[in-house]
Amino acid sequence: MESNAILYGISSSLEMVKTVAAKLNIQIGHNELIHFADGEIIVENYTTVRGKNVYVIQSTCPPTTETLFELLLFTDGLRRASAKRITLIIPYYGYARQDRKARPREPISARLVADMIQLAGADHVIVTDLHAPQVQGFFVNPIDDLSATPLFGEYFRKKLKGREIVVVSPDHGGVSRARRLSTHLETDTSIAIIDKRRPKHNEVEIMSVIGSVEGKTAIIIDDILDTGGTLAAAAEAVIKAGATEVYAAVSHPLLNNDATKRIENSPLKEVVVTDSIPIPKEKQSPKIKVLSIAPMIAEAIKIIENEGSMSKVYNIFKTDGAIT
Repeated sequence: MESNAILYGISSSLEMVKTVAAKLNIQIGHNELIHFADGEIIVENYTTVRGKNVYVIQSTCPPTTETLFELLLFTDGLRRASAKRITLIIPYYGYARQDRKARPREPISARLVADMIQLAGADHVIVTDLHAPQVQGFFVNPIDDLSATPLFGEYFRKKLKGREIVVVSPDHGGVSRARRLSTHLETDTSIAIIDKRRPKHNEVEIMSVIGSVEGKTAIIIDDILDTGGTLAAAAEAVIKAGATEVYAAVSHPLLNNDATKRIENSPLKEVVVTDSIPIPKEKQSPKIKVLSIAPMIAEAIKIIENEGSMSKVYNIFKTDGAIT
C-alpha cells in the first residue's frame, strides 16, 4: 500500500503491529519505552512523523493503567511532533466496563479515558467489540467499533457444518451480540439466554436457561473472558439443560486469576478468542483457540487511507485467509 502512513506499537500489541505492517507493506516507526528509577515512564520516538498519517496499535490490557498511560504519553508526543493525523487502534479498550454510575460516588471511568485520549491528541479511534456500545458517545472525534463476530461466524460455520446450533447469550445484555452471531452462521439457528445474577464482583450465580438447547450444539458468545466464572457456569447450565456439546466465542481473553484452569475443568469443548490481548504461555491451553483480527485491522487502515467505507472491512472474511 502506497501512502503517507506510518505504524507504531508500544508494548502490548507488538506482534499485531508486525503482522499489519507486513500485510500493508508500510513502515513501522522506531520508538522506545523507557522506565525511570522513580517509576515514571516516557515513550521516545526516533522517527519523524511531520505531515504523516500515524497509526498506533496498543491494547489497554493488563497492566491496564500502565498501557493506557503509555498510549497517552506517546500520542501527546506525536501531536507535538506535527503528525498530520493520529489514529489510535485500541483492540481492547480498558475501563469500558465502568461506563455508568452503578453505585453512589463512583466515577464513570470509560468517559474519563475517552476524554484523556482526545486531549492527548487522537483524531480518530478504532476499537474492537466495546463492552458497552454507548461508550462511543463519550467521544467527540470519530470512533469505529469493529466487531469480531463475522470472524467467529465464519469459523463456526465451517467447524460445525450440518449441526443444529443454538447461540447462547450469558446474560440479557448480550442478546444483540448473540443475534449477530446467529446471522453470520448463515444456518437456521436459535437463541437462548442465561438468566444470572452477580452477588458481588467476579462472582456469578446462574438462575436458569431461557430457551431450548436440548439436543443442540451450543455456542456461548461474550465480549470479555475475565476470570472464567461466568463462562464455566454458563457451560454447565447449558449442558444440564440438554445441549449435546458447548463451545464459546469471546473477543477479549483477559484470562485473570485461574480462568484457564476453569476452562479446562469445564464442559466447554473449545473457547475461541481473538488476539486483541496477547495470551502469555502460562495461560495458554489446548482448549483455547486464537483467531487473529490483524487482517481486519489492516483492512481498516487501508480503508481510511483510501477514504473508503468502513462497512466494507468485513468483506475480508469471505476472501482473506484470516482463519487458520
